[in-house]
Amino acid sequence: TDQMNRLSTKLVMACWVLGLIACAGNKSNTEKVNFTKSDSLTETYLVLQDSLLQTWNVMINDENEKNKSIHEVIHLLISSPELNKESLISIEERLEQLERIRFSQKTISNPDVVAEYDFASNSLISELLSQIEANPSLQTNSQIQNLVDKIKNADQRVLVYRSEYDSAASAYNFFLENYKSYLTELDQNLSQEKRPLFQMASDR
Repeated sequence: TDQMNRLSTKLVMACWVLGLIACAGNKSNTEKVNFTKSDSLTETYLVLQDSLLQTWNVMINDENEKNKSIHEVIHLLISSPELNKESLISIEERLEQLERIRFSQKTISNPDVVAEYDFASNSLISELLSQIEANPSLQTNSQIQNLVDKIKNADQRVLVYRSEYDSAASAYNFFLENYKSYLTELDQNLSQEKRPLFQMASDR
C-alpha cells in the first residue's frame, strides 16, 4: 500500500542518515559537514519512532476492519432462516471477547498472549466461514461474499503486517543499541526501551 511504501522510505532515509553519521565520525575534526551529529541522531530517532507507531497502527486498523466485517456478516446471517441464531450470537460474543484479549506493543513479548489471540481469532473465523460454506443459498449473496473476501484477505495480511512491524522495531532497537549513551546526553526523557518483536514471541 502507499502508506507502507512511505514507511519503508522513511526507514531507508533513517539508515542513510546513520551511514552519514558513521562516515562523519571518521573524518577529520576540521572537515565541515552539512549537519550536526546531535540533530541527525535526534531526527533519525524520531523517524524510527514514527515508523514504529505507524506500522503498528496500520496493522491494528486492518485488524479492526476485519473484525468489523465479521460483525457485519454475523448481523446479516442472523436474519437467515438456514442458520442457527444461538450459534451466531455465541460467535458475536467471542468476537467481543477477542477485542478484550488483544495483544499490545508490550504484551507481544509473551508468546502465550499472541497465541491465545490468534487461536481465538482463527477458530472464530473458521467456524463462521464453515457455516456460510455449508449453505449454498448464501453463496449467491454478493453482500455476504464481499464481506467474506474482506475477512479472508485481511487474514492473509496478518503475517505481512507483523513482519513490517518487526522490521521497524528491529531498526529502532538497533538504533538504541548503538546510540543509547549519546541519546541520554541529548535528552534524558527520550524513551530508550527496546520493543519486543512478534518473531521473538514465536521463537520461544
